Amino acid sequence: MSRISRQVTIGGFDHVQAVNIGGGLPPFIQTMWKDRLSFSDLEGKAGQDLIERINTLKNLGCGLLRFAVPDLDSAALIGSLALMVSMPIVADINYDFKIALRCLDFPIAKIRINPGNLALHGNDGKKKLEAILSKAASASRPIRIGVNAGSLSSDLQRRIEEKSLESAEALVLAAEREIAFFNEFGFNDLLVSMKASSIADTIKANRLLAGKSDVPLHIGVTEAGPLIAGVVRNTTALMVLLGEGIGDTIRVSLSDSMENEVIAGREILRAVNEMAGNAEGTHGAMGVTIVSCPRCGRSSFDTHGFTGRWQNRLYAMYENITVAIMGCTVNGPGEARHADIGITGAGDKVLIFRHGEVVRTINAADADTAFEEELKNFYH
Repeated sequence: MSRISRQVTIGGFDHVQAVNIGGGLPPFIQTMWKDRLSFSDLEGKAGQDLIERINTLKNLGCGLLRFAVPDLDSAALIGSLALMVSMPIVADINYDFKIALRCLDFPIAKIRINPGNLALHGNDGKKKLEAILSKAASASRPIRIGVNAGSLSSDLQRRIEEKSLESAEALVLAAEREIAFFNEFGFNDLLVSMKASSIADTIKANRLLAGKSDVPLHIGVTEAGPLIAGVVRNTTALMVLLGEGIGDTIRVSLSDSMENEVIAGREILRAVNEMAGNAEGTHGAMGVTIVSCPRCGRSSFDTHGFTGRWQNRLYAMYENITVAIMGCTVNGPGEARHADIGITGAGDKVLIFRHGEVVRTINAADADTAFEEELKNFYH
């Protein structure tokens, strides 16, 4: 039986889209902006390109977009960006609690704080935390408690080194401490993440806390590596947790593009649904299914290049169809007969087919144009 966490609403004010997390709702996909921005990036053509890319991420299935906010100037910058887009923007805060307070002056939908490096304990720390929680509550802004294995408090680090405490248990203890502080102040609009680069620690920590608390959980393997390694490591952990009903938002952390993080998250959610026999889908997991062959010596069509050109565009479509991109007639209309629409090589020609029946034969140079035309015809 799936874990039912409390529901938290992110956004839903001014022009910002509302995202409901937890409460038995399907998990949302999020990603994090990869580059540091400047105010010039918000202006003119650069600003238009920035908004277009954010809209692309949204169309691919991203529900939340997080930005690092290392200083007060960055808080004003991300705050200005939040005025320009409808996607809920999340501010990632480390080291200085004043940055969190400044972010709350803008329509930034949520803030994430790292308790391990914000020094929120002790009398002075409690005053800082109370200031953050008071302002967040007044502005109806949720907070994510982001516990990180690399920035645990010194006492927990020492116990790990002494082997009197496992890393996963330390993550949970750190999270429970913060939850207790939040509860003391009567602040309930919170989420928790416990990030580790270890698959085993990620699974164990989230299992432990899921059994003790109804706080919504953001899950993922951090510092997971480049595209292939990162997808494998995240898939291994997330398939286990999501299969047990644990996880309200996910991020597939990759040393790769944001678009690939979102697509990977979408495919993981789709796989969880498939394993569970759930045809209803989840946020970001519905839409086009792309099947494509790996290419071999029989191939007469550049499946890799075509898939690269069409991947984001196809994933931005929310029609529930299967698109096949195949290299030869063996894998084309035959093995991909189940596809709603597909394209494949056939000698020096390219075939476009529907449910295994060829509807068009063209030259390779015309493949993109013809496929676009047939895709449009498919819906008319």
